[in-house]
Amino acid sequence: MAFTVTMLSWSAMEFADDIAAAGEWRHVLEAIKWGTDYFVKAHTEPYVLWAEVGDGDTDHYCWQRPEDMTTSRQAYKVDRDNPGSDLVGETAAALAAASMVFRRTKPHYAQVLLHHAEQLFEFGDKYRGKYDSSIGEAYSYYASVSGYGDEMLWAALWLHRATGKASYLDYAVDMAEEFGGTTWAITEFSWDVKYAGLQILATKVLLEGKAKAEHKATLEKYKAKAEHYLCACLNKNGDAGNVNRTAGGMLFVRQWNNMQYVTNAAFLLTVYSRYLTSAGAGQEPPVLQCPDGPAHADQLLTLARSQTDYVLGANPAGVSYLVGYGQRFPRRMHHRGASIVSHRGDGRFIGCMQGYDNWFLRKGANPNVVVGAIVGGPDHLDRFRDRRDNYMQTEACTYNTAPMVGIFAHLHTETRSSPRNIEHKKFLQD
Repeated sequence: MAFTVTMLSWSAMEFADDIAAAGEWRHVLEAIKWGTDYFVKAHTEPYVLWAEVGDGDTDHYCWQRPEDMTTSRQAYKVDRDNPGSDLVGETAAALAAASMVFRRTKPHYAQVLLHHAEQLFEFGDKYRGKYDSSIGEAYSYYASVSGYGDEMLWAALWLHRATGKASYLDYAVDMAEEFGGTTWAITEFSWDVKYAGLQILATKVLLEGKAKAEHKATLEKYKAKAEHYLCACLNKNGDAGNVNRTAGGMLFVRQWNNMQYVTNAAFLLTVYSRYLTSAGAGQEPPVLQCPDGPAHADQLLTLARSQTDYVLGANPAGVSYLVGYGQRFPRRMHHRGASIVSHRGDGRFIGCMQGYDNWFLRKGANPNVVVGAIVGGPDHLDRFRDRRDNYMQTEACTYNTAPMVGIFAHLHTETRSSPRNIEHKKFLQD
């Protein structure tokens, strides 16, 4: 949830004009604030963050609408004695990023978010530990595979961007090696593994020419690791390792919810292409130096567009993996609320196992459409089975959609202003 809000906020910052031109600015702010309001309420004390509500085991035992749930709503927290630097760090990043989005329209609220972000960062750094070690119930469902180092570096770089305080950049430089920021060469970016994203944030400081002399050597190391990820996506990494692709052209990392890696890659590719172009400042922009040759900013954008087109239906299966878009999209999402008749349509109580008996096993389409959700997507052979029990492919996550908000808005603007489209409009007017 925190990663979703961070990526929504990053989208809002990078593509504000495009989102506004598409008429979606108010909706994006509402979505971000829905999350940040919750985080502020969950941060009840400087060194306490309520981390999870409910138990994954009992929740998965039942198939019910949210209105009918009778499973335990026990809440779990991280604190001094039970630390969770990864969760705390990501929440700090989300609040810091969001504070920049609200700075102009809700300045007081932005300051509240920033205050909580700085407190949470201090909490995460002072009491270090993995949240899934403190909350055993989280381990089976959202294990912290990468640990907390990436989240703490990510939070520091977001706080540096939000506050301008040198101390946060000092932290990202000082802890770069210990926390893996300049040592981990990664070929994925996800809610758990943040290295590629934070390496690009660090590179942005370098490209903008704002780095102090004593920081440049470390930031160059960050840049090298960021380029490793981007070159891997472009299939230009030589023997250093590339991201696999399906025959249909989709970036493929692993079979369970592969779309999260596709949408996040599309976002980072697009953002970095903008950073490269901006760094040119009226002259020839720098290029991405890959083992198999240089790559220009437009090549990154081309790959990002191809992945976006794949999501929207330009794929061998001819399926739009954005629910509600196009003629063919997943009709049997693995989603309790979608798969059972709405409470408004039938207010009778549906029991824990009754949902499995009467709704989960139905072959028909879900009665409710979760418009805008992006499902897990196809396998390594571009095959997709639209079945409710095929949770690896038909389950949707908010962090699949979040990075695409800015991309869709950007491509919407680009398409409307393309020479071909302008000529078409002129022809119609004439």
